[in-house]
Amino acid sequence: MDILRFLTAGSVDDGKSTLIGRLLYDSKSIMVDQLEAIERSTKNREEGQVDLALLTDGLRAEREQGITIDVAYKYFSTPKRKFIIADTPGHIQYTRNMVTGASNSDLAIILIDARHGVVEQTRRHSIIVSLLNLPHVVVAINKMDLVKYSQDVYNDIVIDYAQVAKSLGLKNVSYIPISALNGDNIVEKAQTMPWYEGESLLGLLETVEVHEDINLTEGRFPVQYVIRPQTDELHDYRGYAGKIISGIYRKGDKVVVQPSGVESTISAVEIGGEEVEEAFAPQSAVLHLKDDVDISRGDMIVKQDAPVQVAQEFEVVLCWMSNTPLVPRNKYLLQINSRTVRCVVKELEYKLNVNTLEKELSPVSAGLNDVVKATIKTASPIAFDAYRKLRANGGAVLIDETSNVTVGACMISTEATEKPFWPEI
Repeated sequence: MDILRFLTAGSVDDGKSTLIGRLLYDSKSIMVDQLEAIERSTKNREEGQVDLALLTDGLRAEREQGITIDVAYKYFSTPKRKFIIADTPGHIQYTRNMVTGASNSDLAIILIDARHGVVEQTRRHSIIVSLLNLPHVVVAINKMDLVKYSQDVYNDIVIDYAQVAKSLGLKNVSYIPISALNGDNIVEKAQTMPWYEGESLLGLLETVEVHEDINLTEGRFPVQYVIRPQTDELHDYRGYAGKIISGIYRKGDKVVVQPSGVESTISAVEIGGEEVEEAFAPQSAVLHLKDDVDISRGDMIVKQDAPVQVAQEFEVVLCWMSNTPLVPRNKYLLQINSRTVRCVVKELEYKLNVNTLEKELSPVSAGLNDVVKATIKTASPIAFDAYRKLRANGGAVLIDETSNVTVGACMISTEATEKPFWPEI
């Protein structure tokens, strides 16, 4: 059974936490004690309804203020698929938290309040989804019960959002009218909207194809650990352990170890302690090479027929996630997969206005939640791909050397001829 990782995003009070609570409740994925606990928490409410948002709003401040602050992860499964949900905040000051939730997601559910339509935060979150190149987007038009299940209201919002999706180059966009509070079109098709002919939200989540999004062409294997037991039984054993992030590896394949550029051949492939004919993304495996090559954590074993880019200087689109401003010439640690190197942010080319997509050229600094185009130079070469080409090997994070806190999320943009992040800019 495969796993679908998805996030919910939207403006404040669009019903993200309630939607997830309804998914868990209607799919019978809530433990009895959990249900009793939230019933006790809402027993004094005038409406008398169970507040399903409390299933994800776990922090005390979230419960007291009725908002989502941190990313909440929930897990559930159906007979068809397992799910990992990231409930992300709607407030502008917590945009960085959405970047965190979106970085490992396969699909984004963008909620829109049917009463308000497409608003600033809708565009902001859609831009982040575009930046992070999420392969699937579901636009859930919520609170349809408050607009009397009007098809005209739904159609108008679909038309408005379609323009946003086109301008950002979003792919595979689906639209669903829902009422998270009442459960309309969440798990079962609603009788209240007979004009809607599509699937329920859960039906769509169960059937969306995620295997097609796995790159099986370019072989990329970041080494996480070198296995060298040095025992009498395994005196000459030398295996390189890690997770295959793309491609297929077989015994006899010609490979290149980057960034050193040393060539070799795969002599054996192991999974779970047993030798196999091949291993493919996203499996974890142990590779053996014919030659005794100097390989350590952070190196990458690449298929010879699918070369990777190796450089010390490159451009990135950067989401800044720290209260301390980003200033050119500041030094950080850059981590891409299992490799960590020291680096310096050489210059800021422009700052992006996430509401209008206009560029502010040559900004002197970047603040919390800003999106900028920057040039980074590393102390030693790293192996990478363009983020638009291969997410798994084109994303990196900047880490403060002193506090060891992650301060920036990077999407590597490598070539001048590469497709821009937004078609119109």
